[in-house]
Amino acid sequence: MLVGALGTSACASNAQSLLPPPSTPMSAGIPQHDPPPGFIGFCVRFADQCSSVASEPDTVTLDVKTWDLMNTVNASWNYKIIPEHDEQHYGRVEFWTIPSDDYGDCKDYALAKRKELAEKGLPMKALRVAIVVTRQGERHAVLTLATDKGDYVLDNLTGEIRPWYMTGYQWLGRQDPRDDLGWVAFNGTATQLAELEPTAAPREN
Repeated sequence: MLVGALGTSACASNAQSLLPPPSTPMSAGIPQHDPPPGFIGFCVRFADQCSSVASEPDTVTLDVKTWDLMNTVNASWNYKIIPEHDEQHYGRVEFWTIPSDDYGDCKDYALAKRKELAEKGLPMKALRVAIVVTRQGERHAVLTLATDKGDYVLDNLTGEIRPWYMTGYQWLGRQDPRDDLGWVAFNGTATQLAELEPTAAPREN
């Protein structure tokens, strides 16, 4: 019995070491009438990406399997997409899409990761695109994942998935899990969601 107990304890300890430090849940935010420019057009073209199941959870259990999936998808899309601004790529200032030609900006990284993670079983309501301001003062889009251990950030500026509060970003807003087309703002900064074109970050090698 002692051997069995030690074996179980060792396995549990090893599994825990493969997980990130616990995060915390982000604020629920303040519901907004106007989403970021380009989001509604994206939902018209990709209706399946803006339609969740009412009964699905808005968080996921963060276990070793989910953590491995998050890291695999994040690294894969950070490598696949070549950064390019919407104006250069599509001839318009703001265009949300899932890239089909290997070029895109930060929104496209986030949307592509979200689509693949949903296809692999994670609930849409837990996968929320967010708009932030970087330490350099640039507007930027990332994908957040709400888990039972807090919220984490999948970002094309880094290969490391971090708790949301460890990014150094100013959080402007993100998708509202209670409304497929809804967004929430943080700290009353809703107007900033439309101020600047998100950055197309340098590609990581």
